[in-house]
Amino acid sequence: MILNNTDIKEIRGISDKRASMYHKLGIFTAEDLIDFYPRDYVDYSRPKKICEIENEEICVFKGEVTKKLTPYFGKVTVYHIAVSDGTDEMLITFFNNRFAYDKIAEGYRYLFYGKVTCTFAKKEALSPLFILAESESKIVPKYHLTGGLSNSIVISNMVNALERAEFSDLLPEYIREKENLLPLKESVFNIHFPQSAEMLEKAKKRLVFEELLVLQLGLSLLGKQKRKEIGIPMEKADIKDFFASLPFSPTNAQKKAIKECVSDMLKPLPMNRLLQGDVGSGKTLVAAAVMYFTVKNGYQATLMAPTEILAKQHRDTLRGFLEPLGINVELLTGGLSAKDKKLVKERIKSGEAQIIVGTHALIQKNVEFNRLGLSITDEQHRFGVSQRSKLQEKGENPHSLVMSATPIPRTLALMIYADLDISILNEMPKGRLPVKTYGVDSSFHQRLYRFIIKYVNEGYQAYIVCPHVEEGTSDKAAATKYFEELKSGYLSGISLGLLHGKMKQTEKDAVMNDFKQNKISVLIATTVIEVGIDVPNAVIMIIENAEQFGLSQLHQLRGRVGRGNTQSHCILVTDSKGEYTKARIDTMVSTSNGFEIANKDLELRGPGDFFGCAQHGLPTLKIADMNRDIETVYLAQKYSREILEEDESLSSEKNSGLNRLVKNLFKAGEKFGIN
Repeated sequence: MILNNTDIKEIRGISDKRASMYHKLGIFTAEDLIDFYPRDYVDYSRPKKICEIENEEICVFKGEVTKKLTPYFGKVTVYHIAVSDGTDEMLITFFNNRFAYDKIAEGYRYLFYGKVTCTFAKKEALSPLFILAESESKIVPKYHLTGGLSNSIVISNMVNALERAEFSDLLPEYIREKENLLPLKESVFNIHFPQSAEMLEKAKKRLVFEELLVLQLGLSLLGKQKRKEIGIPMEKADIKDFFASLPFSPTNAQKKAIKECVSDMLKPLPMNRLLQGDVGSGKTLVAAAVMYFTVKNGYQATLMAPTEILAKQHRDTLRGFLEPLGINVELLTGGLSAKDKKLVKERIKSGEAQIIVGTHALIQKNVEFNRLGLSITDEQHRFGVSQRSKLQEKGENPHSLVMSATPIPRTLALMIYADLDISILNEMPKGRLPVKTYGVDSSFHQRLYRFIIKYVNEGYQAYIVCPHVEEGTSDKAAATKYFEELKSGYLSGISLGLLHGKMKQTEKDAVMNDFKQNKISVLIATTVIEVGIDVPNAVIMIIENAEQFGLSQLHQLRGRVGRGNTQSHCILVTDSKGEYTKARIDTMVSTSNGFEIANKDLELRGPGDFFGCAQHGLPTLKIADMNRDIETVYLAQKYSREILEEDESLSSEKNSGLNRLVKNLFKAGEKFGIN
């Protein structure tokens, strides 16, 4: 723990203006700055000879400054510096950077890092990073930046912050000794300014382990706290008639998940389970079976969805499963009239409403349940912790099931959902064909429109997804403009619909109802369709500017088609040639397995906000990487189990430092039962 939580403006060299720049990066205090770990490093220890550097190569090279040329003052001020290493010459160029120009002196040797362009006449490096050739440390940090903050400025400010920092090492000595970990102060100094490659690795090892251990302890304490609550005891109930009423046979994965849920609900402690399944794997069927079991025990069950469209879809699906068995399914959303809301709330309070599906309207204060036994949250990553808790508070420790169609690598799920047991639906219902996926550039548009017309003429439907609602936010496809162009252009003879988040709820509902009824053949939309739209007749999904979307989001969008028995197609349109985009498109084309895609997504962009940590109310990771540091994840889980088995509330003296670290990380230690 760094005891230096003063305003960032107190650090030498940080003015009010510069402080406002740091604020954009979420840095407000000296401790925030010291915790702002480098995103990467430049190793200046192995420079190339200038004569060996090839065009467009990014590398380190050494050179003595032979001349500082007179700056060119125009709309952009250009600074040129000539350097040589004896094998060849190099021109160093900076734009609007007087600070860098002044810092470099003639006659001195420097190590430079950057991209070099080579022509017949010259070799040139634009705005390279640099250090004195005689600098003691040859490994230099690279930080995330924002407008007005250069890497050298952050380095200078970081040096000043570390000079006045005080450290209190709260990781217990017995753990540090056993795992051969550096002290905190030495780790922090070496993570910013490594003495050597070896010391950098040791610093990372210490800080990654501490972060993962503290995170695991906090989440485990949350789980233990919930396990102490007395749940609603249920008795064995025969639900064979539910299975007998189905027109198909559930998958083995669905049967297993239902069995796990029922087994949990027979225990004295409340069920707290995550049902994780890929798009179309049949989570709603599992929910229906568990709800039926709850009603057979004399209790109510509720399902909260993030949107009205999804809530209505769940209501319709659950009615199809349960109303033939005599179960009353109700809907409560903000879009209902005042009169209808009043009537539904009365039926909920009296117990007449046995299954209640709704949106955030379910957690309003004036909604009273008669006997709530089970709460289900769908796409729960879209709800905050407090919202999920409010739904739980509508009953006396009801059983809880949270469902997610966002595949999360199992290791990550076990860490983040430490308070939940996990059921996974890893089978698709019989008859489902994998969606054929293609990656193309914009030159294919006319062929794509002909492809759509062919399928529409056969009675099928299509989606076209754009990254933006309106033109002007960027040069990327905008749904409103695209709709108008297609309406009067290539698809003029086809019924088109437009759907985006800025429309009123009644307008959105009307468009979706028309699409479901095939009154609209092609729906041009934004990602508002990502969750909750089930139209088996839609067999084509075109995603414009596919580079604008994350892998998991692309997979979710693709999941809107392929919901019937007809072969479906997903076409990803992008003109981006970047390696990152190519890796994502290749992944989408090569697999339809959501868990494989989730692992690749994690690998490509790191854990960061992989599934919206901020929305969970959970801390984001500053240095650990769930994919890279998998062995450390397991080690942290092992230590967490051992520590809590011996000291279940971290109240002993030897674990007092861990207690403080958990409280500090979660900013609300008391809710984890920590003394």
